[in-house]
Amino acid sequence: MKNGRGHIDRRALFSSAAAAALLAASGVSAAGAPVRGGRLRMALSGAARSDDWRQGDGLFMQVARQGLVFDTLTEVAADGTLRAELATSWRAQEGGRVWQFDLRPDVAFHDGARFRAEDVVASLAPLVAGQVEALGALSVEVRFAQPMRDLPLVLSQPEFVIRAAHDLDGAVGTGMYRVRQFDPGQRLLTERVSTHYKDGTAGWFDEVELTSIPSEQVRGQALGAYMVDAADIQDSGVVGGLPDVTLLPTRTRPSFAVLSEVAQPARISALRPLDNLRAAERWWFAQS
Repeated sequence: MKNGRGHIDRRALFSSAAAAALLAASGVSAAGAPVRGGRLRMALSGAARSDDWRQGDGLFMQVARQGLVFDTLTEVAADGTLRAELATSWRAQEGGRVWQFDLRPDVAFHDGARFRAEDVVASLAPLVAGQVEALGALSVEVRFAQPMRDLPLVLSQPEFVIRAAHDLDGAVGTGMYRVRQFDPGQRLLTERVSTHYKDGTAGWFDEVELTSIPSEQVRGQALGAYMVDAADIQDSGVVGGLPDVTLLPTRTRPSFAVLSEVAQPARISALRPLDNLRAAERWWFAQS
């Protein structure tokens, strides 16, 4: 990969196209089954005024891209296993030098355009050290000079989101949330799309709002004052003693904190913060 592979969780293994069927159950928390409604408010670090939908790799834009607006070909599920997203299946040939991905037929971009192989080619070709080409409207082949045996897992990472070929620099994605307002380095407000191929399995909030707060101390204060529902927190002392606040994935080594009214799957992967950046898709407000 030209941009590097970043950190890879080797527990999220795959071996063949059978991994596409590994749709791991997300589990249900003690709060019960997911329910629809409400606005999730997150205070995040890592934003900059120079951020746009192409550049800016802080946590704020990673969540904005992968957790809200765009999808990837594969994803790491809540329990850390690899599963299909925009792809439905994949298979390796020539010892991992050639990969073929079959794509979902029922996907639309936020502007109504249909998702096709050309979108995958336009999105991935600049990022991979190989040849990406469409084999048909819903099939893509990626060919490397050397074996790339972990490609399906690599393509689940946030830098490999799939963009619309007709708007590569914009916020036109296939994710569960469309952009309503974006102030770079400050705030993002999104709304749930009316219909989505993940309906009934994810996307429980009506709206998701990201607010940039660079100071961890201030993020903790906002959480304690119920101004936000979740924040990235690494120092447990910042929210120590606050009622109704849970540190995850563990209290001794947290990466984020949430209010008790926010319910999560029974298991959350520690691959990346905020449920592998997918909090907006996978969490919900518990019924009182």
